[in-house]
Amino acid sequence: MSSVFSPVVHGEVMLSLDNVFDPEELRAWCERTARLAGVASESLAYVVEPKIDGLALAITYDDGELVRAATRGDGRVGEDVTDNVRTITNVPRTLAGVTGRLEVRGEVFLSHADFAALNERQRALAQKEFANPRNAAAGSLRQKDPSVTASRSLSFLAYQLAPLATTLSCTTHLDTLDQLASWGFLTAPEALRVVGESGVLSRSEWFETHRHDFDYDIDGVVIKVDDLALRETLGATSRAPRWAIARKLPPEERTTRLLKIEVSIGRTGRATPFAVLEPVVVAGSTVALATLHNQDQVALKDVRPGDLVIVRKAGDVIPEVVGAVREPGRRRAKAWHFPSTCPECGAALERRGDESDTYCVNPACPAQRLAQIVHFASRSALDIEGLGEQRVAQLLALGLIDDVADLFFLRVDDLIELEGFGALSANALVTAIAAAKEAPLSRVLVGLGIRHVGPVAARELTKRFVTYDALEAAPLEALEAIEGIGPVIAGSLYAYLREDETAARLVRLRAAGLTLREPVTDAPVSQTLAGRAVVVTGAVEGFSRDEAEAAVHARGGTSPGSVSKKTYCVVVGEAPGAAKVTRAQELGIPRIPASEFVTLLESGSWTATLA
Repeated sequence: MSSVFSPVVHGEVMLSLDNVFDPEELRAWCERTARLAGVASESLAYVVEPKIDGLALAITYDDGELVRAATRGDGRVGEDVTDNVRTITNVPRTLAGVTGRLEVRGEVFLSHADFAALNERQRALAQKEFANPRNAAAGSLRQKDPSVTASRSLSFLAYQLAPLATTLSCTTHLDTLDQLASWGFLTAPEALRVVGESGVLSRSEWFETHRHDFDYDIDGVVIKVDDLALRETLGATSRAPRWAIARKLPPEERTTRLLKIEVSIGRTGRATPFAVLEPVVVAGSTVALATLHNQDQVALKDVRPGDLVIVRKAGDVIPEVVGAVREPGRRRAKAWHFPSTCPECGAALERRGDESDTYCVNPACPAQRLAQIVHFASRSALDIEGLGEQRVAQLLALGLIDDVADLFFLRVDDLIELEGFGALSANALVTAIAAAKEAPLSRVLVGLGIRHVGPVAARELTKRFVTYDALEAAPLEALEAIEGIGPVIAGSLYAYLREDETAARLVRLRAAGLTLREPVTDAPVSQTLAGRAVVVTGAVEGFSRDEAEAAVHARGGTSPGSVSKKTYCVVVGEAPGAAKVTRAQELGIPRIPASEFVTLLESGSWTATLA
């Protein structure tokens, strides 16, 4: 889906920061920077400040008036989010005494208190809660309706000033922070001027110790040369300034007791083992459940109920069990074995071929049905606002729906008396469902959850077969012949289209008024990744491995099997290759979560990186 926000060329390129990951690398950077500056290592002054885990933003002022706000994008071109930024209460609309043009740069974020309040409102509306403040802030800033952004209580922290066509009296970085504060911007009160590498190391260690003491999430520390004139001398590489560095904080690990191991069933029937834990605070939030990925991983890690286990958040987002802590003299429980039947419906659980995953074979499994309807309404599919997991579960429990087609026959009268609904919310949901009838066929195919048919395959299929009828009538050979499809995707789709349940569902979808047609356009795919190498490791929801690579190639990029200095970024999905992730970390290559993959394809950039 193309972006609804206009592209904006930044007045001055927003460079990335190179990363270091431990004190030794940071010390080496300080020594190198001092050497380039021609001064003794212990005499160079720096400012050490928190690296906020939010969304980078540039706000342009002409003669003191806010005229534009744009996301970072790829550093050269971002997205115009001016109307939404005007709703952020701590962003000044005017700057007193300013003439000419300047750009204020900083980070949009949600404070811990505002994030908690936002999720409380989501629960009250029976809508899906946000996983973390970073994703909530990024999604809030990119809302089509500015009133939605205004309701999310976003904040902005300024950390840089770029005089584009004006003159300022600032000579140090601390001067710029003071200037920003005098105009009414929030700046980091923890930012501190230090001298020499010993001061840098000491202050960065302080941030690591106090990482959870702030009212916002941080994923690192930024160290900047304080003297602005010296920065000009040091200059920059093609991607990053030589006068600044980011020290990424290590993933936080905690130990807790593993109470039991259970299995959840997803929309495809995949059975995923997870750990039920004694609650423990990890990376600033309480964790009581953590993924164990699959049957083989449980066996490999040999974790058992009753064990003391190490827990961390993969990418500071998804809680996972790293392994067990051996306790000499303590008798362990028997090794846990994967169940042979589905915990939800009692049907058999089976492994398919040489896959590491196990599946429930019952298509009528209630857990699958819930996940399928939630997926159908999700942002990547039909994007039905207000139809999250809790709401779908409520409608299923009351017998109002049993399949995705049932959604389109819901009436306001069916909903208005239900818990959590009123006249306004009932009308809003029915209206959102009605609007989804016009969704492109490619999004409907994604929403139906056909095995192996993700967004890229769906778009390629609907380029060739514009209507559902044409797709349904296509012979297997014609499907296989489409670029990027192949026998696996074609075979899965061909079989799905001929199932009795599918035929019955489509009769009802047609009766409900779905268009089941792809808008015809001659517009070429935007070459957002032209000349860039993107490595994808691990499972990315909605894409097979081949689809993910095809999506990168379609946008002018390459998708090599290994990470090198020329790699643009590494997309980290579920159960990624450890060697690729480690190599990217060593080289300072940006690692982005799988949830950012579609954004990467659309814009060539991302809104969040992994620590």
